[in-house]
Amino acid sequence: MKRDRNVKIVATLGPASSTYEMIRALHEAGADVFRLNMSHGTHEDIEARHSIIRQVEKDLDSPIGILADLQGPKLRVGEFANGSEELEWGATFRLDLDETPGDATRVQLPHPEIFAALEPGATLLVNDGKIRLRVTDCTKDQATCTVEAGGTISNRKGVNVPDVVLPVAALSDKDRRDLEFACGLGIDWLALSFVQRPDDVEEARKLAGDRAAILAKIEKPSAVEHFNAILEVSDGIMVARGDLGVELPVHSVPPIQKRLVRKCRAAAKPVIVATQMLESMIESPMPTRAEVSDVSGAIYEGADAIMLSAESAAGQYPIEAVTTMDNVAKSVESDPTYRSVIEASRSAARHTVADGIVAAAREIAETTDIKAICCFTSSGTTAALVARERPRVPIIAMTPQRGTARRLTLHWGVKCVIAGELERFKQAVVNSARAARQLGYAMETDQIVVTAGVPFNKAGTTNILRVAPCDERLIFRTDPE
Repeated sequence: MKRDRNVKIVATLGPASSTYEMIRALHEAGADVFRLNMSHGTHEDIEARHSIIRQVEKDLDSPIGILADLQGPKLRVGEFANGSEELEWGATFRLDLDETPGDATRVQLPHPEIFAALEPGATLLVNDGKIRLRVTDCTKDQATCTVEAGGTISNRKGVNVPDVVLPVAALSDKDRRDLEFACGLGIDWLALSFVQRPDDVEEARKLAGDRAAILAKIEKPSAVEHFNAILEVSDGIMVARGDLGVELPVHSVPPIQKRLVRKCRAAAKPVIVATQMLESMIESPMPTRAEVSDVSGAIYEGADAIMLSAESAAGQYPIEAVTTMDNVAKSVESDPTYRSVIEASRSAARHTVADGIVAAAREIAETTDIKAICCFTSSGTTAALVARERPRVPIIAMTPQRGTARRLTLHWGVKCVIAGELERFKQAVVNSARAARQLGYAMETDQIVVTAGVPFNKAGTTNILRVAPCDERLIFRTDPE
């Protein structure tokens, strides 16, 4: 499906978006990738949505990416005898392993690994940071705290521990079951929550194998601190600003977002900016001006994708939310300032032949009348490198691998076409010319750039660049062999 924008849109599915009609409408409105949130719904629910997505993909002959988002370990307090209590500023409050229902002085925290890592002075945040506790004394089975920000604390509220790296694996037992289930379905991307270190990503990769690409969610201070190492072992990144804004000072999140997006682009790995992008549209058909500016900012920064969560999963206006994102993206990308910002932030690092080929393709396309860059790719690497360049012309990824086409739906500007296996470069040129014409990017009188690697269907062999006419008769005339 042809899009008149380059940034991709990820839409989360849920109770408000589970039917064939709604999922198809969301894709037609602009959703390129669908997110299946493993925190909500049964395996039967997830499987049903997955099946519908694949049916929509087949009916519209349009590759669709599917991202399964693992829940990660959830740190929560226990229950209170009265259901909730009011904590006053300056009061003393204890967290412990005792299963007895809590009161205004204490409550269970059934996570001994937290107590093992805590030290006096550490901060504990409860209920998305609405309640802030400062540890004054701790042992292996309890922590005595002073209330620094009070309020209502109730059953099973979440706990964040921003000051320490917890000895907690990113994959819980539930996550392991969900990972195997999702990979068995045939999802394309696997989002990993609670990442603190590169080892967390490596563990998930061992379990997933080559069945799914691994996307690390950056939502903890330790993940920001170890970001370069995490990026190196990940296939993609999600800047999960919700938890990040709880565990770090909220004013630090925008510059962190900008740094992470730029590093991902330099590494040619897709980055999603997520959380609360159009949150008011859960209940309103119109976004706030601040939300539109937030979405615009992520696009100006060069993010590969922007994401809707509850807006499309449980909101009253899922189609309107996707349409709004689509319209904002088109408006930003048509702004001359956008192009100047994107080009000013382009990485100049060139280390391989493939880097040189895609940089040359972009330069040729921008200095001559080239209508598209067509790249033949088996693994998706060539298309990812071209996307890193953020060229002014469309990127058409030709691949014989349906799985590769689906994964590339997350990359900036890439339009995916399923092509047959190739034996000769001439056929690659012919197929590229046909695809450019069929997608409406070029006519017979136009020219395109074609990149490929010979031998074909072998990852990491990008070594050919050719400027070719879109008229097949000219291709055969100039390249009869």
